Amino acid sequence: MLPIANILQPLIDALENVLLFFHDTVGFSWGFSIIALTIVVRAALIPLTWKQIKSMQAMQRVAPHIKELQAKYKDDKQRLQQETMKFYQENKINPFASCLPLVLQMPVFISLFYMLRKDLRHDICPDINPPTVSNPKPCGSTEASQFFFIPDITNTAHGAVLVTLVVLYVGSQLLSSVFMTTTTDRNQRLLMMALPFVFVAFVINFPAGLLVYWITTNLWTVGQGLVVRRLAPPVVAPAGAGAGVALPAGARAATPDRKRRPQDRDENGGSRDKASPADKATPQKTTPEKATPEKAAPRAAAPPPPPRKKKKRSGRRR
Repeated sequence: MLPIANILQPLIDALENVLLFFHDTVGFSWGFSIIALTIVVRAALIPLTWKQIKSMQAMQRVAPHIKELQAKYKDDKQRLQQETMKFYQENKINPFASCLPLVLQMPVFISLFYMLRKDLRHDICPDINPPTVSNPKPCGSTEASQFFFIPDITNTAHGAVLVTLVVLYVGSQLLSSVFMTTTTDRNQRLLMMALPFVFVAFVINFPAGLLVYWITTNLWTVGQGLVVRRLAPPVVAPAGAGAGVALPAGARAATPDRKRRPQDRDENGGSRDKASPADKATPQKTTPEKATPEKAAPRAAAPPPPPRKKKKRSGRRR
């Protein structure tokens, strides 16, 4: 066994006990026990996943400012790194929080890989692999090792079974990337879409039970993305975000004042807008002023009306 397996042996023993609980106590098959283990692991990571989502949204919110820093210090990489970390600290953003759930799942993934190659072969088919066998072999197509169309979850899949598992893996991975990727950069999105196809060269050599775990965790991510979109909608870049600083939540972008129409002004050129609530709350006392007679300006005499022209009558008089 590789040294990394010796390091992860406590985790391997703990995960094996969880699988034995679901199989021996609950009564699940070994395939459903792997699915139940996946749900337990993902449920335990929910607090970190929520922090990951908040961190990704915060990164998206300040993306315009980061682009400004990149443009400002494009010739000084060290200064750019210092200013970027300073900006994250001032705004209390942890750029590494979005990686924690994925990093914590890797030991589980590696432990399950070794379990399906050794420990679980003793548990699933003890007749073929008794505890005294140091290098157990795949269980083969037995009642305990079968799961739906998979003949042996402890061995690599072949033929149509492998094609079906690869299609399910790639499809679920693409869906999970769509729901969990918040970046608007086209190159990064294309990279996330291409990664599942790159991993196909590796997953075809994994035990089939490990692909069951991976497909299940991808489907969990899809469902999680649907829930998150309701609880924490994606951040929409405010108008004028390219100007530098993103607007805080609840703030409105400044809009230019509308032009006043002529009827909105009084005789002296003042505004006829309604009084503010503060002015309404404190009415002002007005003292009556005495009317001061003013001399009326003399009117210009109207010109006399032009004389009316007589209409010519045609025809005979009756």
